[in-house]
Amino acid sequence: MDGSNDKSASSVNANSIKITDVTQDGDMLTFAIASQKLSSDKGICVFRTYEDFDWLQQSLFSHEDDAELHGVIFPPLPARPLPSSSHTQAKALKLLGFLALGDNWQLYCKALEFYLQQVAAHSILGKNKSLHSFLSSTELPGKQRSKKGIFDRLSHAMEEMRKEGHRDVDEFFHNERESSTHMTALFKATTEKFLDTVLTKQRLSLACGHFSTSLRLCVTQDNPSAAASKICLKLSDIMDAVKNNLDKVSENDVFTLGLGLDIESRYQEAKREMLFRRTCKLVELETIIKNAEKAKPNRKAVVDKIQIITQKEFNLISAVAKEEIDWYHKARVSVLRDFLSLWCEKQLHTARESAALFSQHLEAFRQFPV
Repeated sequence: MDGSNDKSASSVNANSIKITDVTQDGDMLTFAIASQKLSSDKGICVFRTYEDFDWLQQSLFSHEDDAELHGVIFPPLPARPLPSSSHTQAKALKLLGFLALGDNWQLYCKALEFYLQQVAAHSILGKNKSLHSFLSSTELPGKQRSKKGIFDRLSHAMEEMRKEGHRDVDEFFHNERESSTHMTALFKATTEKFLDTVLTKQRLSLACGHFSTSLRLCVTQDNPSAAASKICLKLSDIMDAVKNNLDKVSENDVFTLGLGLDIESRYQEAKREMLFRRTCKLVELETIIKNAEKAKPNRKAVVDKIQIITQKEFNLISAVAKEEIDWYHKARVSVLRDFLSLWCEKQLHTARESAALFSQHLEAFRQFPV
């Protein structure tokens, strides 16, 4: 999950990938993406929409015949943005969570930026030609996408229910599957609870602003220098200070720990999907082994050959998956630690600023005559 991961074999400097700007035209968001190749000092800037990001993700998924890709934890692409003012905040929060917060889609841009960095840093995905086309081509990427119909989705859902609890032959993967199911639910719940906390702070900030305005309306126009009017003005200033503090604290929450929890929650889902793909291959292999045992003599050679090929594919998927999981566990700790450390630093800085300001207000309030 770390963009500076030494697994990178891409010709693109993953850390150089930045989303420098975003423009909105109606419901369309266009992102300016800057990057730099490892072999060049010159930067490249392209403009992409979410549909282009979706095309890239589908291109990474499209090589189904490449067995090792089934063991890859694909960097998760954030959900489609909802820029239209016709959509309610509740709908945007349900779909995007923390990524629906922030001004001018800054937080969403950070999530997309992190996604591209993870793809470029990956030892397998970083070599994909679609990534290089996405980052450097002046022409827009291809628009052909495979869309699954409702019956395909229903079939996949039934297959998942049938295979989800299938006992694994490898204790390592069995434990990882159980842990992944638990951790996915845990991080989803944690992210939702933390989001509720941030939204509560924002509502308190709004209430403080209304209270501050109401206090100023209480000032006597005929005698604004009266003691009661001065007290109302001072209390209004204090409530403004409380509002500003809540705004800064909630902004820190969103751009540090909130973003970190959102990324980790989506990565847990991606890890779980990878483990499910491996389980599907395991079920396929076990079915072929059973068929080989029952095969008639004239079919035995063909079935045995299919079994050998499937066994090799399963072994390759398992080997790649173990490397991915080992990398993921190390990177997860590092990324979450960085987000948590940044969150603590920003909140401590904000607390010190607010404490100094509140002390000034307290001292000024003490000067009022009793």
